[in-house]
Amino acid sequence: MRSVAADAEERVKELIVEQGLGPGDPLPTETELMERFGVSRNSLREALKSLQAMHIVEIRRGFGTYVGTMSLEPMTEAMAFRTVVGHRRGQGSLLELLQLREALEAGLMHQLAGRLPAEDLAELDALVETMHTEVRETGEIAARTDRAFHRALHRSLDNDLLSELLDAFWSAFHRVRAQARGIGAAADGEELARMHARIVEAVRAGDAKAAETAVHRHFDDIRGRLSRHGRPRAPVAPRSCEEGPGCRPVG
Repeated sequence: MRSVAADAEERVKELIVEQGLGPGDPLPTETELMERFGVSRNSLREALKSLQAMHIVEIRRGFGTYVGTMSLEPMTEAMAFRTVVGHRRGQGSLLELLQLREALEAGLMHQLAGRLPAEDLAELDALVETMHTEVRETGEIAARTDRAFHRALHRSLDNDLLSELLDAFWSAFHRVRAQARGIGAAADGEELARMHARIVEAVRAGDAKAAETAVHRHFDDIRGRLSRHGRPRAPVAPRSCEEGPGCRPVG
């Protein structure tokens, strides 16, 4: 049976939809919401805190409650944490996340090939040059440059949800790389920069097949590095040897 707080959560979401509210719009006061939903202050506050964690509402102390940004950040956090836990347990969660991102990015090439505005192509060219400069100076491409490249590549699709989803996958993957052990940077930064350049060249030429192939090769490189490092060994379960030889792991 759903709790009073959970029911209040649904009522608040219904209110936002029914009134056509958007990010930043004020919600009724706590007292008004309590009267409207017939719930206690504690139940309402529990509901609002839960909605705030999902970025559906924003509680501004001393000012009231507003519709939140409704961003995908909570999903990114959960996806990154799930992947880190799986990776540390010796599971293929990092490769699974990579496969998901690859399928989405490669599948978009037919919509981008030959259709990018000149200013976006110029920005991508500049970012590739920045990658080469960073490799010469530091030995690797900065994460912010790689992120900017992928954002610029998909910007012309003019799809906010798609852009946010792609950014969530990028962010989750790089957070995992930062937290998980044994995942190094690219062995050849210059080649990685050239991979990005090949994507731009194919898109500029309107060759969707070549663009898709370039994306797959880029991800093959990442996959190869992950495979070379291998998965961490799964933790050994505690054993109870009261049964003598041949005792089984507990749990």
